[in-house]
Formats: sequence, structure tokens, C-alpha cells
Amino acid sequence: MPKHCSTNEKQRRNLDMKSFFRPVLCVLLATLGSSALAQQSELVRELEVGALFTSGNTDEHSLNFAGNISRTQNNWEYRFTLDGIYASSDDETKGQRFYGVGSANYEFSEDSFFLARVSHEDDRFSGFDSQSDFTLSYGRGFLQARNDMDLVFNTGIGIRWSRLDGSDFDEPILRLAGEYEWILSNSATFSQELAIEYGTDSNIYRSDTGITTQVLENLSLRFSLRLKHQTEVPAGRDETDTETAVTFVMNF
Repeated sequence: MPKHCSTNEKQRRNLDMKSFFRPVLCVLLATLGSSALAQQSELVRELEVGALFTSGNTDEHSLNFAGNISRTQNNWEYRFTLDGIYASSDDETKGQRFYGVGSANYEFSEDSFFLARVSHEDDRFSGFDSQSDFTLSYGRGFLQARNDMDLVFNTGIGIRWSRLDGSDFDEPILRLAGEYEWILSNSATFSQELAIEYGTDSNIYRSDTGITTQVLENLSLRFSLRLKHQTEVPAGRDETDTETAVTFVMNF
């Protein structure tokens, strides 16, 4: 685990920083989003749900969901996403994770933008009580001449807060991220998201790969593979988590 996590004085200082800054950042971003939602602008809403229930020799239940709200107004885009998974077997919880992201994106040219991003993850079986981060990034878009493809990269700096066994610690991070989308046909789309967060104590790598096929006008079927790898984790925990899912996606 991070070296400074064992220093009581540093933990107390980091606890004060986290207790103050994280709620402020969340409230600030939520306020910006609420202000935008209250005005006349373009709104996109998406809900994704998948479930599995089995009974007999083993009673198993799993539910994974994701929600996405984005609003564009002039040069600003506000986006809020939340995804999670819950799994149980014979009345025993086997998995429980929630991951929320809020961002405000300002486009100051046709292919360049500034991004403020905050996230919070609560994974019951990761060993951490929770992990949060805040970053400021510069990004560029590519392939504007293509109607069937979109490619975006952004890089920035920020801070990550982690809570472990009731103790808090923080570390500066460098974040690199990219998003690629390819319209395969009138009814199918391939998407790939990659993010790398280099920290002074731990690095986190995330990948989200998906293929979405339209079934009805506002209903699609999505096949997805999500991966998270963290280089430093609590003792007895795996460094890599993967999620494979088939879900229904509703747009409204």
C-alpha cells in the first residue's frame, strides 16, 4: 500500500483535505449541471439495464445498470453517468460496485476543449472503502472529416482520494484518456474508452469496450467488456477486475 498511508500525521492532514474538497467539488459540479438542465438546450438521456436470475441447486442474482444524462448548450457540455453492479448467491452478496462521474466540457475551437471531471467509486470487494478523483484536462478531437468515426483524446492533472479501513490518503495524478466510436452500419456501433491514471503511489487503468445494436427506435442491445487494473491494492485483493455484460439500452 502507499507508503504515506501508514503515517498518522499525514492521514489526519489528508482526511481534513478530503473532507473539505471532495464535497465542495461534487456540489460545484452538480450545481453547474443543474443550472444547465434548467435552461433550454439539447438533452440526451440513456438507461442501461441487465439482469440474471437462477434458482435450483444455487440461487444466484445479478443486476448491472448504467445511466447517462448529457446536455449541450452553446460551447458547454455537461455529462453525468452512474453505473453499478450487484451480485448475490444463496443470499450472500458476491459483488457490489457503484461508479459515478460528472464532467463539464467547454469547447473553445472546433477540435479543442477544456474538461473538468470528478468521479467517485464505491466497490465493496476492492478492499478500499472508496476512491475519488478530480482532474482538469485539455483535449482534442480527430477524424472530423469522417462521418462514421469519432476519436477524442484528453490529458490533464488532478488528485485522487482513497479511503482504506477508515483512513484517508491522497496523491497527485496524471490522467490520459481516449474515446473512439465507429458506426459499423445503420444499426450497429462499436465503442472503445481507455483511461490511464498515473499516481505517485498507484496507477489505475480502465477499459470499456462495447458493441451496440439497435433493436427498436429507442431500444438497443449492448455487449460490453469492462476492465480495471490497479497496481497497488490492499493485501488479499486482485489487481484486475473484469465485467462482461449483455444489456438493454433505452434512449428517451
